[in-house]
Amino acid sequence: MSGVDTDDAKAPLLPLQDTIHRSHSFNSSCLKSIFTLKNFFILLGPLLCAVVCLCVKFNGGGGGESNSRNMLAVLVWVFTWWLTEAVPMPITSMSPLFLFPLFGISSADDVAKSYMDDVISLVLGSFILALAVEHYNIHRRLALNITLLFCGDPLNPPLLLLGICATTAFVSMWMHNVAAAMLMMPVATGILQRLPPGPTQSHLVSKFCKAVVLGVIYSAAIGGMSTLTGTGVNLILVGMWKSYFPEATPISFNTWFFFGFPLALLIFIALWAILCMLYCRSGSGQALSAYLDKTHLKRELDLLGPMAFAEKMILAVFSMLIVLWMTRSITDDIPGWGSLFNGRAGDGTVSVMMATLLFIIPNKKQEGEKLMDWNKCKKLPWNIILLLGAGFAIADGVRTSGLADVLSEMLDFLEAVPYWAIAPAVCLVSSTLTEFTSNNSTTTLLVPLLIQIAQTMHLHPLLLMIPGSIGAQFSFLLPTGTPSNIVGFTTGHIEINDMLKTGTPLKIVGILLLSILMPTLGAFVFGTDKEIVNFSRS
Repeated sequence: MSGVDTDDAKAPLLPLQDTIHRSHSFNSSCLKSIFTLKNFFILLGPLLCAVVCLCVKFNGGGGGESNSRNMLAVLVWVFTWWLTEAVPMPITSMSPLFLFPLFGISSADDVAKSYMDDVISLVLGSFILALAVEHYNIHRRLALNITLLFCGDPLNPPLLLLGICATTAFVSMWMHNVAAAMLMMPVATGILQRLPPGPTQSHLVSKFCKAVVLGVIYSAAIGGMSTLTGTGVNLILVGMWKSYFPEATPISFNTWFFFGFPLALLIFIALWAILCMLYCRSGSGQALSAYLDKTHLKRELDLLGPMAFAEKMILAVFSMLIVLWMTRSITDDIPGWGSLFNGRAGDGTVSVMMATLLFIIPNKKQEGEKLMDWNKCKKLPWNIILLLGAGFAIADGVRTSGLADVLSEMLDFLEAVPYWAIAPAVCLVSSTLTEFTSNNSTTTLLVPLLIQIAQTMHLHPLLLMIPGSIGAQFSFLLPTGTPSNIVGFTTGHIEINDMLKTGTPLKIVGILLLSILMPTLGAFVFGTDKEIVNFSRS
């Protein structure tokens, strides 16, 4: 085709209105029952908490029997509300601020400190930069330029699929997974919108549509694994490592990248191969070439106009931030710029510093207007920030209350498990649980327990913590696994069977790769072959 119909170009890229209308009708008809069920779940949290306090008896525990029991009771309360969403998740995430002091687990000052540390600063600065990228449509320009490179002539569907997936994975490295999926899905569906709709689609065209949508949601998850800022799970892991082992070498942005990027790259290649085998059959290029060419991509790119000063400055600030992250701590022999400040500066330091520049540099659009103002920051995802803080608070509570010691005594039998089976077993448990709970909740629940299991088995904690955390990101099977999956379902191109068919081999490959890389590359990057006695927290 030589052009694009104007009405099609202006049509909404995601069919959200029909979904919202149907959802509203359903909610109206079931309003009474939903409120009743929600009230039941609200009461269920404190009720289960009371049952634990009255019925559970512990012997021992570093913080005393009552503290251990109280911590378990609070955990049951918080996770009941998290899992049922009886109370909004951000509010539930703040509940440790009053539950911990009331149950005698820790003081108000101590628990409040968990909600603002260097990791939280890292998140805040990164999200502000991500909002700037979104506000100036830099993500869309980048996506269109990269996709144009892969839209060859003649059309090669596997190559085009690779371009869309690679762009999504790259964006997800620097933005939250859900944000990356939401930003890239309109670009992907904008391409698919040029294909014949509904019943008029051929089998090959329908298959390709499924591949594109699945590629976007899975690439967003995979790309986020490679950097600390890509997903909240990685930040929770780093925060808990620092909380439990403050004397150990911290996990920097650079350190994580050396391990996370190779792992993510291998999983990404596996994803592309799986999608090509399942959905890009021979003859699909001929079937698609009548509808897809570079014309509509170039037209959308032209509509954005030339890159303005504001966009160039934001890209410069973002690039500078990445360089500072990568060079703060390089190797033991080659100290980074962080050594100039005696280790006092962290990744969060530069994240907030670079975000601050956006409120100082003018955008040269209007007199006195800066690249960012606080009104643009109203969309900051405080729910994620509060959830991270709750995760850190719970990790500290599990340790200081003695509950971790109690759980460790119950897991002595794991000493008999073969060494080679530890990483795949942990990853399997984590990746299964994450299909039914949020990735962040799974990590918050499992990581403190895995630390105690590692100490019981006299292993380096990261040998278990990292498989447990990364496994929590393998939510590939169900729409409920992560909001990114729901973004894909709103397009109407995929069904649960498609996710099961693609996600199952992808999950298996991910577990196998992690099991191989953790004791090899992980030992080199994180020093997991060192004696664990040097890392125990007093």
